[in-house]
This record gives sequence, C-alpha cells and structure tokens, in this order.
Amino acid sequence: MQALLDTIATLDLPTDAGRVFHGRGGQHPGCERWALDAFPPVWVLTAFRPATDDELAAIDAALAARWAELAPGQALNWVHQCRHEGRTETRLMAGAVPEPHVVTENGSLFRVHLLKGQNHGLFLDMAEGRRWVRAYCAAHPGLKVLNLFAYTCAFSVVALQAGARQVVNLDMSQGALAIGQQNHALNGLADGAAFLAHDLFKSWGKITRAGPYGLVIVDPPSFQKGSFVATKDYARLMRRLPDLLTRGGHAVLCLNAPELETGFLQEQMQVQAPDLHFEQRLTNPPAFADSAPERALKVLVYRAPG
Repeated sequence: MQALLDTIATLDLPTDAGRVFHGRGGQHPGCERWALDAFPPVWVLTAFRPATDDELAAIDAALAARWAELAPGQALNWVHQCRHEGRTETRLMAGAVPEPHVVTENGSLFRVHLLKGQNHGLFLDMAEGRRWVRAYCAAHPGLKVLNLFAYTCAFSVVALQAGARQVVNLDMSQGALAIGQQNHALNGLADGAAFLAHDLFKSWGKITRAGPYGLVIVDPPSFQKGSFVATKDYARLMRRLPDLLTRGGHAVLCLNAPELETGFLQEQMQVQAPDLHFEQRLTNPPAFADSAPERALKVLVYRAPG
C-alpha cells in the first residue's frame, strides 16, 4: 500500500475529474487492488478486495494531511467503494458529497453520482476517446453522429460542442439517458441530440433510416446479460457498420474486457466488415498506464471506404 500513500503525499489540487492512482495497471506491485480518483471536490478510493480498518485509517490520515496542505481550512471529502465477488459497497468516509454533483473535463460539465451503484456517471479511462471525438468533430463540422450504448451521453456532449450537427444517443437505460439530457442542459446544448431508450438489436430499422452517419461510436459493456455480451454480440453489430456509415465515415469501437485482446476486435472486423480500414488504437490516458496494455481499455478507429 506504500505506493498509494506516497502518491497521496504528493497530490496536486485537482480541477478536472480524473484518476490519480491506478494500482490495477500492475505498475505498483502490492497495490493492484487500489484505485484513487478525483471527482472534485470529492476523492473516491476503490478497493477490489476488502480493506482492513487499519488500511482505511492510514489512507484517511494521508488524505487529511495532504488536503490540509492543498486546501487549508476546507473539509476533506472522500468516499470508499469496495468491489468484491460481484458485490459493491460504498461508504462516505469523511465530509460530504455535493448534490447535484457536477465535475469538469476539458471544459465540459458532467453530472456524477458517487454514493449509488458501481459506475459514477463518467468513465474516466475514456477521456482520450472523448478527446479524439472532439477533435474529429471539430475537423468535420456538421457531422451526424450515432452514439451506441450512450450511457450518460458524454460523447454526445463533446461532439456537439465541437460542431456536430446531430447526435443520436441510444441506450437501454432510460435513467442513464435522463442524466445524459441533464449533461446536455448543463453545457447549454438545447438542440441537436436525440435520446432513444431502445434495445439496439431490435432497433436497426429506426437507426438505419436516421442515417447514414459520419461517425459511429460503439462503447458497449463487455458482459451484461440481456444487453450485450462482447464475444457473441460484437459480430452482430460490426456487420451493420457499412450500412450505417457515410463514405469515408469513421467508427470508434471500444472494448473494456481484460480477457479479450485487440486482436479480438480486429479479427471480428476482418470477417464482418472487411471493407472498413483499421486506422489506429487510441492511447489511454497516462494515469491508466498498464504493464500489460492488452488488459486495458481498447479503443479502435476504423474508416469506411471513399
């Protein structure tokens, strides 16, 4: 745990949301179960095995000491979440969590929720994916974008901010899309976004009729029974991409499954959509550096012919 404590002792005052310690990346031996994130003004410590009272007390003391240096007189706010054997337990350890809680990333505003559920409303490891989408939409103003498995629609926010004409957001969760609508409102985006609470595999007709799209973003769960299982459902989706994309349009394919390597997506694409050209795998944020990159988030960019 010493590497985590050493990192806390040298923390900077955060402005944007982001990861500050990534034990799961395997670069800090003995700390593989720990992650520390900043969702200003709250810190979130995640443990992937139960922590002892002594460990939590040591982390609390380290955070308190550093926070007194960074923000004298201000209350320390931190949350502990334990994820173990399919269960998630979240506790407020000190201070308070704002309600509503809004964080920033590269000038965009996003609502997050730290005390309920495993996911917080903004996937921090996808920051470079959002950066790429922002740059792509800025370079191709007036794009129509399809955002599949949209969750809380962060991709949609940055696409519209960068000049996209329209974004179609699709997700099975009405609750996630409702937060997505709040995110658009927070950023002053009153027009250009559609929010469809549909099962993708029952909605191809509607999605195809609304196309074609200059950019298709695919960011599914790797395994969510009743929604998407990567090993069987990604192929079904890939074969639809040529009909969804404009000539020269791009697809961003995301996969966050440690057991599946980049080759899984590339081989499936070669079979299902061989005319689409692989351009690059996006680099993950430096804070998510991994000693085994194939275990980490994979974000691949493909281009349609023309």
